[in-house]
Amino acid sequence: MNKQTIHDRIDSLRQELASQDLTAIIVPSADPHLSEYLPEYWQARLWLSGFTGSVGTLVVTADFAGLWTDSRYWVHAADQLEGTGISLEKLAPGQPNHIEWLAKHLQEGDSVAVDGNVLSIAEQDRLLNAFDANDITLITERDVLTAIWTDRPALPTANLYPHDAQFVAQSATEKLAAVRAGMVDAGATHHLLSSLDDIAWLTNLRGADVNYNPIFLSHMLIDADSDALNSATLFVDNNKVSSEIAQSLKDSGITLAAYDAVQDALATLTAEDLLLLDPSKVAVGTLSKMADGVGFIEQMAPSTLLKSVKSDSDIDHVREAMRQDGAALAEFFAAFEQRLNAGERLSELDVDSMLIDVRSQQPNYVSPSFPTIAGFNENGALPHYRATPEKFSYLDVNEGEGGLLLIDSGAQYQNGTTDITRVVGIGQVNSNHKSDFTTVLKAHVALARASFPDGIASPLIDAICRAPLWQAQMDYGHGTGHGVGYFLNVHEGPQVIAYSASTPKERAMKEGMISSNEPGLYREGKWGIRIENLMVNMPVSNPTETEFGSFLSFETVTYCPIDTRLIEPALLNQVEIDWLNDYHRQVYAELKDRVDGAALEWLTERTQAI
Repeated sequence: MNKQTIHDRIDSLRQELASQDLTAIIVPSADPHLSEYLPEYWQARLWLSGFTGSVGTLVVTADFAGLWTDSRYWVHAADQLEGTGISLEKLAPGQPNHIEWLAKHLQEGDSVAVDGNVLSIAEQDRLLNAFDANDITLITERDVLTAIWTDRPALPTANLYPHDAQFVAQSATEKLAAVRAGMVDAGATHHLLSSLDDIAWLTNLRGADVNYNPIFLSHMLIDADSDALNSATLFVDNNKVSSEIAQSLKDSGITLAAYDAVQDALATLTAEDLLLLDPSKVAVGTLSKMADGVGFIEQMAPSTLLKSVKSDSDIDHVREAMRQDGAALAEFFAAFEQRLNAGERLSELDVDSMLIDVRSQQPNYVSPSFPTIAGFNENGALPHYRATPEKFSYLDVNEGEGGLLLIDSGAQYQNGTTDITRVVGIGQVNSNHKSDFTTVLKAHVALARASFPDGIASPLIDAICRAPLWQAQMDYGHGTGHGVGYFLNVHEGPQVIAYSASTPKERAMKEGMISSNEPGLYREGKWGIRIENLMVNMPVSNPTETEFGSFLSFETVTYCPIDTRLIEPALLNQVEIDWLNDYHRQVYAELKDRVDGAALEWLTERTQAI
């Protein structure tokens, strides 16, 4: 984006703040559903700052503009913000976040605006706690950007479609009953859902309102009494709903209403009602017409917990999706290496297009599950790097030298969601490359082999993975693992494998959850390494002990070779070597009948034992 354009937009924003007698504005990366990936209509922070990362908060005052983001984006953000007049504010221990900065720099009587439509209840509470002590006013009723964002894109209009019945284990009626059981346990009379993946899961419907995630803009209000009038209402643009889907919803006990009618529906609740909602997934603006006195039960939505535990049939379908994905990756890597070896000059952008091409030929393919990260050498050291036509690298190395290409990619299939990271050596890799890669592999294997108590808080097992890196005084700045949806969001809770995360009871590890295993190592300006597979929580097979409770272990369900040419075998112990060889035997067995020609030759060579 043109730097002058950003200057002009920030200047216009400052003029609008002055005209409304506002001291500051907060522009988060959010929509009314607190989604990770946003429709263009809600990408205000990107429009104002030019920063393309998925996480970041912009603050603008009369004489300051700053963008807060975490370590995954520091280099990326610094580059995009340079010359815009917007400073990079790093989210790091000991450094103030945007709330703390505002509380420190604003004066008594000042006012801060943030659009309540993109502000979660939980975030509002944090702002009020910080501002009240300094008599700073928080204003959430105004959308300040309307006056200056005159060409704002329209809301998306993609049609809804059913999740293919052959891949659905539970009907919407059954899922709705399970959610109501959770409401009864919580003591709620009503339940508001705004998180889009929860609604898609509950209705067995999918959409295309957001890139990469097969979801649709909607809210849902559920009455604990299934016999009540309009006991479950889906608030969605009716133009997106076919007559067949409308009838299917009606048969499931779900009534349709306009997307923007949710506030009026909530206004009918009374002081006798108790509304269950997740404060981190419901926006303040959605509750703008609520009557005083309505009680709230603030906790994680029952559906978030329910959808995180996949059924046996779901997991079987996911295994098949992983085989399809593995076959596509074998085709990709074989063709990729052939083209490189033939002397063709390839770029990071070519990696993305080639991956989409081979995956789109697989059954049940829908789309990528997130923007492909193909980072060569120093670009690979940026964990969330994305090549663009305006800025990308060719995979060039000087004679006698080599580099590392990190490829993090995934796909949405009707029968599963995939997410995998592999590293490829380009040219002649050196001993430092191999040492780093092998250390990351040791960390990956440590978690893949782990057993742990059923119900343990997921953040607590992070140290198992990091131990080999910590032993070498190394670390990485992101989490080790995230939950993965079933033809839903590639980043799904409640479980998260990250020692910095909190440990509420909802983050317990349960049988049937699918999580990523993705330790990494990043040397700024040099290279990045990450090895990622997806794993299913399964009971320990043939347990040797039973008196200490039930234990779980991981089944790795990603089927793609880990490049042994990057390994320094002397750094691995026999247990680690055995794990790698066993994994490659399984990969070969799962994929050998799905590929032929060059892809089969590549698969055979890359799965040889070390």
